[in-house]
Amino acid sequence: MAKKKTLFECQACGFQTAKWMGKCPNCNAWDEFLELSASQQDVLKETATSSKKSTKSATPITDIEEEHHERFSSNDQELDLVLGGGIVPGSLTLIGGSPGVGKSTLLLKIGSNLAKAGKKVLYVSGEESLGQIKIRANRLDANDEKLFLLSEIKLENVFQELRQSDYDILIVDSIQTLYSEKVSSAPGSVSQVREITFELMRHGKDEDIAIFIIGHITKEGSIAGPRVLEHMVDTVLYFEGDANRELRMLRSIKNRHGSTSEVGIFEMTKTGLMSATDISKKFFSRGIARAGSAITVTMEGSRPIVLEVQALVSQSGYPNPKRSATGFELNRLTMLLALLERKLDLPFNEYDVFVNIAGGIKINETAADLAIIAAIISSFRDRPISKESVFIGEVSLIGDIRDIYNLDLRLREASTQGFGRAIVPKKPLEAQKNIKCYEVDEVSKLIDWM
Repeated sequence: MAKKKTLFECQACGFQTAKWMGKCPNCNAWDEFLELSASQQDVLKETATSSKKSTKSATPITDIEEEHHERFSSNDQELDLVLGGGIVPGSLTLIGGSPGVGKSTLLLKIGSNLAKAGKKVLYVSGEESLGQIKIRANRLDANDEKLFLLSEIKLENVFQELRQSDYDILIVDSIQTLYSEKVSSAPGSVSQVREITFELMRHGKDEDIAIFIIGHITKEGSIAGPRVLEHMVDTVLYFEGDANRELRMLRSIKNRHGSTSEVGIFEMTKTGLMSATDISKKFFSRGIARAGSAITVTMEGSRPIVLEVQALVSQSGYPNPKRSATGFELNRLTMLLALLERKLDLPFNEYDVFVNIAGGIKINETAADLAIIAAIISSFRDRPISKESVFIGEVSLIGDIRDIYNLDLRLREASTQGFGRAIVPKKPLEAQKNIKCYEVDEVSKLIDWM
């Protein structure tokens, strides 16, 4: 009698070993190893064998014809922007985000838009009943005869429905609720997610069906399941936003068919998620000038956004003053405060400093350094900054202010919003008609200007 061969797999990362371990050596997760049954091991062997049999000979790159993908619009300008210009047939897109942020709402609305445009859409839900989805569809005005709903968690039944009708779009909500008969583990396990994603990817490529799948996230904020999930799909989108705020951000982490620098901005309303067509005035106010407030212009992909930076400097009652930043990198704030202490002899080691980016947006570039410093100094000296001024520039460790990219585009947006003055590292190449630029190349000169 042949000896039974055991195999254990980590449910966090997919690492396999011949014996059980308390801690995974690959991802350092505890108590995540589960023993694979004989049928599961047979599936792994069949997959490896089939991949070896299907090997092909190499082809010179000069003999390969270029593929041209005809994109089609989702009828949502923000999603089209993030995807790189529209949906590519046969593409596999993964959307992740925290619970309640609006992933299902977004894809149901997109499915309705595509159905109204003549596409045949299948929306598969393993988490909600058809009646629950119908209630949301009524609220979103997403009812169309070409939008089909299927409440199913078995992958084979989903493929049976796809073979019966000629669908153009498949939406899966969510990938962690589906299971395949080929793998005997529970839905959401590493083996199930890997097998289902592979089958969906192969079916989408063969039939030219664009597939959108929703993925749960872990408490650390990453997509739940094996890391290979993000490698297999064509596009990975993260839906960000506070459930208590109306604005949502859709960021592209990976995109084989476009840029990863674009950001889509949505607004949650009573009728669901809507493209934030007028976002220019949602992140700053033109009220009374107050100490601790400064305006800057940042770039989110190809879109300039005017933001208000708020700072509060107060006397500290403890030996170690507190530093806090919301929407701005805390380490960079600490660096800027150390620079001000060194170059301007400001005693921030005796003060608590708090920085906030209005509107709930996060700044991921250094062009807001000048505005951060201006807001901190304004709060420290209790002197308001004119609401007609914007601050754009990167501050280095040696105290000089350096140029940033797309300065002309930023100034054009500031001029459109009615700002009359801009403090910049150097004059722009194209002179702006309605905005006057002041050149500042050192932090000390910024103090003189203020």
